[in-house]
Amino acid sequence: MARKYFGTDGIRGRTNEAPMTAELAMRVGQAAGAHFLRGDYRHRVVIGKDTRLSGYMMESALVAGFTSVGMDVILVGPMPTPAVALLTKAMRADIGVMISASHNPYQDNGIKLFGPDGFKLSDEDEMAIEAMLDRPPTLAKPEAIGRAQRIEDARGRYIHGVKATFPEDLRLDGLRIVIDCAHGAAYNVAPSALWELGADVIAIGVKPDGTNVNDKVGSTAPEALQRKVLETRADIGIALDGDADRLIIVDERGQIVDGDQIMAVIATGFQRRGLLKGGGIVATVMSNLGLERYLEANGLTLHRTAVGDRYVLEAMRRDGFNVGGEQSGHLILSDYATTGDGLLAALQVLAELVESGKPASQLLRCFEPLPQKLQNVRFKNGAPLEADTVKAAIAEAEEKLAGTGRLLIRKSGTEPLIRVMAEGEDPALVQQVVEAVCEAVRRAA
Repeated sequence: MARKYFGTDGIRGRTNEAPMTAELAMRVGQAAGAHFLRGDYRHRVVIGKDTRLSGYMMESALVAGFTSVGMDVILVGPMPTPAVALLTKAMRADIGVMISASHNPYQDNGIKLFGPDGFKLSDEDEMAIEAMLDRPPTLAKPEAIGRAQRIEDARGRYIHGVKATFPEDLRLDGLRIVIDCAHGAAYNVAPSALWELGADVIAIGVKPDGTNVNDKVGSTAPEALQRKVLETRADIGIALDGDADRLIIVDERGQIVDGDQIMAVIATGFQRRGLLKGGGIVATVMSNLGLERYLEANGLTLHRTAVGDRYVLEAMRRDGFNVGGEQSGHLILSDYATTGDGLLAALQVLAELVESGKPASQLLRCFEPLPQKLQNVRFKNGAPLEADTVKAAIAEAEEKLAGTGRLLIRKSGTEPLIRVMAEGEDPALVQQVVEAVCEAVRRAA
């Protein structure tokens, strides 16, 4: 059954344009609330948000929806996505909601739903809620309408939970850390957690005004962090995105460190301390072949999934891994969290930095990435990948890369795009095969 509202990570879109309207948000509250009413006790939902201007509107609409079907609402205000997941489980709530469009600009917003276990909803739950969205809701009787209240200690609860993952015998004394919060959900909690662990904290991207989230700051725009690290001679820089479930690091030389290198550091650190489960890690098909070879050299495996942190998490839960993530910086450490958590992952890297005594530029360069080229081709209609000429171009590219690299072709799940990615030991060959396949797709489209 095709999805009408839910994508790979909840519902997302431009605010005040379908589907991301206050009307739909209220209906989501009614449908999700009704779906999780499973007993005679007082049901509750935890709602958090990032710092977008539209968050107020979407929050109010969701509150109206949930309370109208008889569910109590706990509002925690601007908080990271992983904090909402944590609080949903800790407060024994029946459902959790995060209002955020992650790394998108402020004009967009989204609704992410978590079950009582703190994990993102299953496909079955999402489809059941979708089916209810276009039907009239069953409203609660006047005496059963839900109540809404704000809790003031949510930030402290999350900071305490994240700090508990940092080794008790270590401190961050003497480390100068630049933290970029993207003017987003972690603008308060991330600098506070680092300061409480003893770091000399320099914070940027911590002045949200409703319209500046992810604007030239954060994990998708690390240039500001690079400049600040060099300017202040910091030991390391940490960049989060708007809802703080993504992490990118900058070393003391101002060089960007992506999710592949971060996973390598965390995995081998966990292996050394006897904490790694599953004999390796889970990553997507986009992770660099250099990571796979590095892990193999250390006796570890790399299990690949489709693009999307939900697929990474599914494989981790199914096969018993506790470290996984994406090259883009979504990192999941399932012993500590039920979803990606940029601050939590950063603390594991900082623990390795303190324990090793090495500079970040040395610690975080575990392997030399193979040259990688990604190019998108837009098409209007049809199925260009089914064309014989495209199949022939792909077969020829794969033959040229055999033994020295790999080719990945996939259709975007959100746009009319074909994504062509190749990597290999010869950068000229990588460029050549990507251009050849892209040209074949253009002709077929």
